[in-house]
Amino acid sequence: MNHPYREADLAADGEPEKEFNPGIAGRLPKKTTAAGALVRNSEGLILFLEAVYKPTLEIPGGVAEFDESPLDAVRREAREEIGIDIEIGSPLVVDWIPASGPWFDGIMFIFDGGVLTDDQIAQITLDATEARRFQFMTLDKAAPRMRPSMVRRLARAQQALEQGAPIYSEFGRQPEPRTAETVPAERNGSVGE
Repeated sequence: MNHPYREADLAADGEPEKEFNPGIAGRLPKKTTAAGALVRNSEGLILFLEAVYKPTLEIPGGVAEFDESPLDAVRREAREEIGIDIEIGSPLVVDWIPASGPWFDGIMFIFDGGVLTDDQIAQITLDATEARRFQFMTLDKAAPRMRPSMVRRLARAQQALEQGAPIYSEFGRQPEPRTAETVPAERNGSVGE
């Protein structure tokens, strides 16, 4: 997506910070970033897609490409997957997920995808390489066909809609409060013996 302000903002920041330890930028950890849209119909049911490349239900969205913002990613992915442009609203959830198997840890965003009109729903045209069908369901009905972490993330998104404020979560759960005594020594600046 073209951002008219991005080039000016980068220029205003000046040259990138120098690598005081050459090569360190290439050695920094990698994280996956993805974004989805919580899209509903007039009855409040959530739009779910039956993906062709995995057995679980998904919402419109996907992985952000290099140098693509989460907002741009969800706009692009939703357009590709359902064939219509939808108004993407505020972020509802920022959810950290741990590394698992071959996958890096990541940051998952869920944005408010709004409520589609009947006319918009009639115009949905699925990308056959992405999804075989779509349906609107309650989260409870969809839950058996989803990973538990995604069910938790979507429940948090619904909670954010109700309270009118975004939520941070870790693997779909509210993080436990930590005090300095419970933070591992290597993270709180203490030196171990």
